Amino acid sequence: MSDHGLLVIGSGPAGLSAAEAYRSERPDAPVRIVSADVSHPYDRPPLSKDFLRGETEDVTLHPAEWFTERNIDLTLGTAVEHIDTAARTVTVDGTSYSYDALVLATGASPVPLSVPGGERVLQLRSLDDGRRLRDAASSARSAVVIGAGFIGCEAAASLASRGLSVTLVAPDEVPQQKRLGDEAGRRLTALVEATGVTYLGGVKVTAVDDGAVHLDNGTTLDADLVLAATGVTPNSSLAESLGISLEQSRVPVQADMSTSVDGVYAAGDVAFAVNTAAGRALAVEHWFDAESQGKIAGTSAAGKDAGWSDVPGFWTTIGDADVKYASWGDGYDEATFVEHDDGFTVWYTSDGATVGVLTYNADDDYESGEELITERKPPPAAT
Repeated sequence: MSDHGLLVIGSGPAGLSAAEAYRSERPDAPVRIVSADVSHPYDRPPLSKDFLRGETEDVTLHPAEWFTERNIDLTLGTAVEHIDTAARTVTVDGTSYSYDALVLATGASPVPLSVPGGERVLQLRSLDDGRRLRDAASSARSAVVIGAGFIGCEAAASLASRGLSVTLVAPDEVPQQKRLGDEAGRRLTALVEATGVTYLGGVKVTAVDDGAVHLDNGTTLDADLVLAATGVTPNSSLAESLGISLEQSRVPVQADMSTSVDGVYAAGDVAFAVNTAAGRALAVEHWFDAESQGKIAGTSAAGKDAGWSDVPGFWTTIGDADVKYASWGDGYDEATFVEHDDGFTVWYTSDGATVGVLTYNADDDYESGEELITERKPPPAAT
């Protein structure tokens, strides 16, 4: 193996865990992370929660000393101009860097709100986005959050905790209706509304004016602040420039995170990765899975065996409520709701086998659910 080491494009959890895993296997090889983000690597989940609520300023993933101690070069605010996979070089702001292995951990970007006035709305993906949103909330009395995914629900609850009058609007009658089902959506609605948020479902935004959001049912909502939490799209253009054919707008990779191009790996939101336990490729957008895939990519890039087999999953915090979800994420046949004294569990099955679990105050079900999903066994509610 030559001495050009690893080059990682992207400074999120996938990129950092790839660099760390590679460094642990190859302590003397060069490791460099390059990123278009100008901010020191940070944790995104707090941006819609305690950071937005003003309860913390520290969202760094690792302090500067962490990179120095591991001899990992960190180059921020840079634009990748060209990748030559034959020569194994990456040109960044006019400087060419050689590599033995390249990891694409380029993440995803928010989907713009494509309505008149959509350029007025705020988004929440980067630390700079988080600062803009928090600053706007300081002088706002009312807010409209567009999109009832988990980020939208979290952000709406956090804004309400700051004393704003918040309306959460979405085309689904209840949050996450298509993904999680009607009853789960109703319970999420209750958790969101318990924070003081008003949920308005079954509507679409048609336009945004200064201080107003117009809906397709003729309603106009007053809003000093408007946040669009309308999903993300993978940053896959670099992969396309290498001749990689995308699937579901993502980079197809094997379970070891290798792409069709020799020496190039991909991990995180940009990857469409084979999961050995699922027996198929999956698209995920969760922090834990990005970190896990990054570790696998870095280990594989160092010449060691590694493969992705974890059940994708994450936690979300809506106000004071922690909701946990694990699932293959590509559909189910039936959802079975189980009521508990102070919470609930939803078991998702396909052909009788557990393919997902959603819990609120039911940690035992969440933990056993991951095993049932992996082992393709039916849930307790079905036995």
